[in-house]
Amino acid sequence: MSFQTPARKKGSVVDAARISSGIKLLVVLVGLMWLSELVDTALHGRLDRYGIIAREPDGLFGILTAPFLHLGFGHLISNTLPLVTLGAIIAVSGALRLFSVTAIVTTIGGFGTWLISPPHTITIGASGLVFGYAAYLIARGIFNRRLGQVAIGVVVVIVWGSALLGGLLPQDGISWQGHLFGGIAGILAAWVLADDRKPANRPVA
Repeated sequence: MSFQTPARKKGSVVDAARISSGIKLLVVLVGLMWLSELVDTALHGRLDRYGIIAREPDGLFGILTAPFLHLGFGHLISNTLPLVTLGAIIAVSGALRLFSVTAIVTTIGGFGTWLISPPHTITIGASGLVFGYAAYLIARGIFNRRLGQVAIGVVVVIVWGSALLGGLLPQDGISWQGHLFGGIAGILAAWVLADDRKPANRPVA
Protein backbone atom coordinates (compact mmCIF):
# COMPACT_ATOMS: atom_id res chain seq x y z
CA MET A 1 0.00 0.00 0.00
CA SER A 2 1.84 3.06 1.22
CA PHE A 3 5.13 1.23 0.68
CA GLN A 4 4.58 0.89 -3.07
CA THR A 5 4.62 4.59 -3.92
CA PRO A 6 8.19 5.30 -2.71
CA ALA A 7 9.44 2.18 -4.51
CA ARG A 8 7.94 3.34 -7.81
CA LYS A 9 9.39 6.80 -7.37
CA LYS A 10 12.83 5.41 -6.63
CA GLY A 11 12.65 3.17 -9.68
CA SER A 12 11.51 6.03 -11.86
CA VAL A 13 14.36 8.23 -10.63
CA VAL A 14 16.90 5.50 -11.33
CA ASP A 15 15.50 4.90 -14.83
CA ALA A 16 15.49 8.61 -15.60
CA ALA A 17 19.07 9.00 -14.38
CA ARG A 18 20.21 6.02 -16.48
CA ILE A 19 18.54 7.33 -19.63
CA SER A 20 19.87 10.82 -19.01
CA SER A 21 23.43 9.54 -18.63
CA GLY A 22 23.17 7.61 -21.89
CA ILE A 23 21.78 10.56 -23.83
CA LYS A 24 24.49 12.85 -22.43
CA LEU A 25 27.21 10.48 -23.61
CA LEU A 26 25.61 10.30 -27.06
CA VAL A 27 25.52 14.09 -27.24
CA VAL A 28 29.21 14.20 -26.32
CA LEU A 29 30.12 11.66 -29.02
CA VAL A 30 28.19 13.47 -31.74
CA GLY A 31 29.43 16.83 -30.48
CA LEU A 32 33.03 15.68 -30.82
CA MET A 33 32.36 14.61 -34.40
CA TRP A 34 30.99 18.03 -35.30
CA LEU A 35 33.75 19.84 -33.44
CA SER A 36 36.37 17.74 -35.23
CA GLU A 37 34.85 18.56 -38.61
CA LEU A 38 34.80 22.27 -37.80
CA VAL A 39 38.49 22.13 -36.86
CA ASP A 40 39.28 19.98 -39.91
CA THR A 41 37.53 22.46 -42.19
CA ALA A 42 39.54 25.29 -40.69
CA LEU A 43 42.72 23.27 -41.27
CA HIS A 44 41.73 22.44 -44.87
CA GLY A 45 41.27 18.71 -44.21
CA ARG A 46 44.57 18.07 -42.45
CA LEU A 47 42.95 15.93 -39.73
CA ASP A 48 41.78 13.35 -42.25
CA ARG A 49 45.25 11.82 -42.34
CA TYR A 50 44.61 10.51 -38.83
CA GLY A 51 42.09 7.96 -40.08
CA ILE A 52 42.68 4.21 -40.34
CA ILE A 53 45.64 3.64 -42.68
CA ALA A 54 45.34 0.06 -43.89
CA ARG A 55 47.99 -2.35 -42.59
CA GLU A 56 50.34 0.44 -41.56
CA PRO A 57 51.45 0.28 -37.91
CA ASP A 58 50.97 4.04 -37.59
CA GLY A 59 47.45 3.61 -38.95
CA LEU A 60 46.34 1.64 -35.89
CA PHE A 61 45.92 4.91 -34.00
CA GLY A 62 43.20 5.80 -36.50
CA ILE A 63 40.99 3.07 -35.06
CA LEU A 64 40.22 5.48 -32.22
CA THR A 65 40.05 8.68 -34.25
CA ALA A 66 38.45 7.61 -37.55
CA PRO A 67 34.80 7.67 -36.32
CA PHE A 68 35.21 11.34 -35.41
CA LEU A 69 36.60 12.40 -38.80
CA HIS A 70 34.55 12.97 -41.96
CA LEU A 71 35.06 14.02 -45.55
CA GLY A 72 33.09 17.26 -45.26
CA PHE A 73 29.82 18.20 -43.62
CA GLY A 74 27.73 16.30 -46.16
CA HIS A 75 29.42 13.08 -45.08
CA LEU A 76 28.98 14.02 -41.41
CA ILE A 77 25.30 14.87 -41.79
CA SER A 78 24.56 11.60 -43.57
CA ASN A 79 26.03 9.72 -40.61
CA THR A 80 24.61 11.89 -37.86
CA LEU A 81 20.90 11.11 -38.31
CA PRO A 82 21.15 7.29 -38.13
CA LEU A 83 23.86 7.51 -35.47
CA VAL A 84 21.69 9.67 -33.21
CA THR A 85 18.55 7.59 -33.83
CA LEU A 86 20.16 4.20 -33.25
CA GLY A 87 22.43 5.51 -30.52
CA ALA A 88 19.48 6.98 -28.62
CA ILE A 89 17.80 3.56 -28.51
CA ILE A 90 20.96 2.08 -27.00
CA ALA A 91 21.40 5.10 -24.70
CA VAL A 92 18.09 4.28 -23.00
CA SER A 93 20.00 1.44 -21.31
CA GLY A 94 22.48 3.94 -19.86
CA ALA A 95 25.87 5.47 -20.51
CA LEU A 96 27.75 2.30 -19.58
CA ARG A 97 25.88 0.24 -22.16
CA LEU A 98 26.34 2.88 -24.89
CA PHE A 99 30.03 3.20 -24.03
CA SER A 100 30.52 -0.57 -24.06
CA VAL A 101 28.83 -1.03 -27.45
CA THR A 102 30.73 1.94 -28.89
CA ALA A 103 34.07 0.66 -27.57
CA ILE A 104 33.56 -2.86 -28.94
CA VAL A 105 32.38 -1.66 -32.35
CA THR A 106 35.10 0.97 -32.65
CA THR A 107 37.90 -1.40 -31.62
CA ILE A 108 36.89 -4.63 -33.39
CA GLY A 109 35.37 -2.91 -36.41
CA GLY A 110 38.32 -0.59 -36.75
CA PHE A 111 40.87 -3.37 -36.53
CA GLY A 112 39.04 -5.40 -39.17
CA THR A 113 38.98 -2.34 -41.42
CA TRP A 114 42.70 -1.80 -40.88
CA LEU A 115 43.40 -5.46 -41.65
CA ILE A 116 41.57 -5.98 -44.96
CA SER A 117 41.23 -2.54 -46.56
CA PRO A 118 43.31 -1.94 -49.71
CA PRO A 119 46.89 -0.83 -48.98
CA HIS A 120 47.63 2.89 -48.75
CA THR A 121 43.99 3.79 -48.17
CA ILE A 122 42.70 5.94 -45.31
CA THR A 123 39.27 5.19 -43.85
CA ILE A 124 37.36 7.88 -41.95
CA GLY A 125 33.77 8.35 -40.84
CA ALA A 126 31.25 7.04 -38.33
CA SER A 127 29.39 4.76 -40.75
CA GLY A 128 31.11 1.70 -39.28
CA LEU A 129 29.76 2.76 -35.91
CA VAL A 130 26.29 3.18 -37.44
CA PHE A 131 26.46 -0.36 -38.84
CA GLY A 132 27.63 -1.59 -35.46
CA TYR A 133 24.77 0.10 -33.61
CA ALA A 134 22.25 -1.31 -36.10
CA ALA A 135 23.65 -4.84 -35.90
CA TYR A 136 23.68 -4.66 -32.10
CA LEU A 137 20.02 -3.66 -31.98
CA ILE A 138 19.07 -6.38 -34.45
CA ALA A 139 20.98 -9.11 -32.60
CA ARG A 140 20.47 -8.23 -28.92
CA GLY A 141 16.84 -9.35 -28.80
CA ILE A 142 17.88 -12.77 -30.12
CA PHE A 143 20.60 -13.20 -27.49
CA ASN A 144 18.46 -11.76 -24.68
CA ARG A 145 15.28 -13.59 -25.79
CA ARG A 146 13.21 -10.46 -25.21
CA LEU A 147 10.22 -9.89 -27.45
CA GLY A 148 10.37 -6.09 -27.13
CA GLN A 149 14.01 -6.00 -28.21
CA VAL A 150 13.28 -8.38 -31.10
CA ALA A 151 10.53 -5.99 -32.21
CA ILE A 152 12.98 -3.08 -32.15
CA GLY A 153 15.40 -5.16 -34.23
CA VAL A 154 12.68 -5.83 -36.79
CA VAL A 155 11.95 -2.09 -37.04
CA VAL A 156 15.67 -1.41 -37.58
CA VAL A 157 15.71 -3.97 -40.41
CA ILE A 158 12.60 -2.47 -42.01
CA VAL A 159 13.86 1.13 -41.81
CA TRP A 160 17.57 0.66 -42.52
CA GLY A 161 17.81 -2.86 -43.97
CA SER A 162 18.20 -1.83 -47.61
CA ALA A 163 20.78 0.83 -46.73
CA LEU A 164 22.72 -1.68 -44.62
CA LEU A 165 22.81 -4.23 -47.42
CA GLY A 166 23.72 -1.56 -49.95
CA GLY A 167 26.60 -0.44 -47.76
CA LEU A 168 28.17 -3.88 -48.02
CA LEU A 169 28.48 -3.67 -51.80
CA PRO A 170 31.88 -2.55 -53.15
CA GLN A 171 31.71 1.07 -54.30
CA ASP A 172 34.37 3.62 -55.18
CA GLY A 173 35.22 5.78 -52.20
CA ILE A 174 33.05 3.76 -49.80
CA SER A 175 34.58 1.50 -47.16
CA TRP A 176 32.48 -1.64 -47.31
CA GLN A 177 35.18 -3.15 -45.10
CA GLY A 178 34.32 -0.65 -42.35
CA HIS A 179 30.62 -1.38 -42.74
CA LEU A 180 31.14 -5.16 -42.69
CA PHE A 181 33.37 -5.24 -39.64
CA GLY A 182 31.27 -2.63 -37.88
CA GLY A 183 28.28 -4.94 -38.30
CA ILE A 184 30.25 -7.98 -37.14
CA ALA A 185 31.45 -6.07 -34.10
CA GLY A 186 27.87 -4.99 -33.32
CA ILE A 187 26.73 -8.63 -33.28
CA LEU A 188 29.71 -9.48 -31.08
CA ALA A 189 28.76 -6.65 -28.71
CA ALA A 190 25.21 -8.01 -28.47
CA TRP A 191 26.61 -11.45 -27.56
CA VAL A 192 29.17 -10.16 -25.05
CA LEU A 193 26.64 -7.89 -23.34
CA ALA A 194 23.75 -10.39 -23.39
CA ASP A 195 21.71 -10.67 -20.20
CA ASP A 196 22.47 -14.36 -19.64
CA ARG A 197 26.21 -13.63 -19.65
CA LYS A 198 25.94 -11.29 -16.66
CA PRO A 199 26.92 -12.79 -13.28
CA ALA A 200 23.91 -13.85 -11.24
CA ASN A 201 23.17 -11.98 -8.03
CA ARG A 202 24.43 -14.00 -5.09
CA PRO A 203 22.24 -14.18 -1.99
CA VAL A 204 23.70 -12.58 1.11
CA ALA A 205 23.57 -14.69 4.25
